[in-house]
Amino acid sequence: MEWNFLTAEELAGSLRAGEVTSAELTDEAIARIERDDKAVNAICVPDFDRARTAARDADEARARGEDRPLLGIPVTVKESYNVAGLPTSWGMEPYRDHMPAEDAVQVSRLKEAGAVVLGKTNVPVGLQDVQSFNKIYGTTNNPWDHGRTSGGSSGGSAAALASGFGALSIGSDIAGSLRTPAHFCGVYAHKPTLGLAAGRGMVPPLAPAWPTEPDLAVVGPMARSARDLTLLLDVMAGPDPLTFGVAHQVTLPPARHERLRDFRVLLVDTHPLIPTASAVRAGVDRVADALVDGGARVERHSPLLPDLVEAATVYTQLLFSSSVARFPVETYEQLRIRAAGLGADDRSLDAVRLRGMVSSHHDWMEASGRRELHRHGWRRLFAEFDAVVCPVTPTPAFPHDHLPDPRERRIDIDGAEYPYFDQLVWAGLATMPGLPATAVPAGRSPEGLPVGVQIIGPMFEDRTPLRLAELLEQEIGGFRMPGEPASPA
Repeated sequence: MEWNFLTAEELAGSLRAGEVTSAELTDEAIARIERDDKAVNAICVPDFDRARTAARDADEARARGEDRPLLGIPVTVKESYNVAGLPTSWGMEPYRDHMPAEDAVQVSRLKEAGAVVLGKTNVPVGLQDVQSFNKIYGTTNNPWDHGRTSGGSSGGSAAALASGFGALSIGSDIAGSLRTPAHFCGVYAHKPTLGLAAGRGMVPPLAPAWPTEPDLAVVGPMARSARDLTLLLDVMAGPDPLTFGVAHQVTLPPARHERLRDFRVLLVDTHPLIPTASAVRAGVDRVADALVDGGARVERHSPLLPDLVEAATVYTQLLFSSSVARFPVETYEQLRIRAAGLGADDRSLDAVRLRGMVSSHHDWMEASGRRELHRHGWRRLFAEFDAVVCPVTPTPAFPHDHLPDPRERRIDIDGAEYPYFDQLVWAGLATMPGLPATAVPAGRSPEGLPVGVQIIGPMFEDRTPLRLAELLEQEIGGFRMPGEPASPA
């Protein structure tokens, strides 16, 4: 039996039935990592000795009659999460030996649910790229084409899942960092509603692991099936026990519908600020066909959709205003001088990024106020629709591009070049208002690369896009890695 590509749900069933032990699953996962990860480079910090101990403990717990949601399931963790006894560097060379003393709250929840942590997965420097490479751990390759990126910043996690290195992983998302790697690698990811899952301990080196509420950023699950996303989200969801958790518990509402034919879906595949590659549009079309075939109500246009240019502008300003918070004073001053030289009529995203990096608190408050208008617009839209399906990024995975200055990088969209960071506009559509969004595989490009879509749902109704993702998985199916067995048997 080949276990490495089964879902967590399937593995849990086999463990309960006594068909396999956690020790056997863990040994097989470690063997695959040791065999295949030299080419992919997804697992940057292995923790195999402790994983084997945790697996034996899980088997003993099951023998005593215990049964927890993830008991005995091998998983991985994004490098940016604190794990006691393992380095947390965020890919930043000065902190290669930074060793936190305590687990992040989500790592604790994984362990309490019985998961076996195999190790940590690679990230970009400071988590600030759409690719995953750094001087400490090197470059993570796309498992489908080693000359292309696996995405970022949760690129190591997505590549690990696609390669059979553990059944689940946890990542984070502020600019598509869960959704983009899932789209590039052909796996599933869910960006939860802002604030749904506590993020304490997912912090840069030397930063205190306090229960803060960061703007825009979330932590969330990654998996090889939509149902596994729900399984892991149920473990991750809930407030920090040091703050809101003192008084509150989370009970997510059920999905709005259980059958595909009952869903009302708005499809959007074009953006006024950047084209969508033909391969990505084909993925959206494939989802549209599956929805229609299943009897769902599908629309391509609605006046209720918030203005996409305004949404991208507000998102970009909020995102980049936080990105320079720890920059040296002299760097900030250079940015301020550059921003002052912009023409008053320059409304390009490059200009918005630069202005955002030197924005005042007054500027931020004004942008956040505009965000509230968008949130209200989304509430009106979700009174008419249950979900919005759109691209994750404009392209499939692109070739590695490690130019030191990201402003010099370009993405190729059907033969034309565009600024590198302009590809974030689709990720920002859900991030700016704090909406849940589920990344779902939707086919392959002509070159054989995975292509996905994201399903955006109403705030705190995370089970609605997750359920639609499950139904689409049943209609469309996933696709297997080269060399993966055609059947788990």
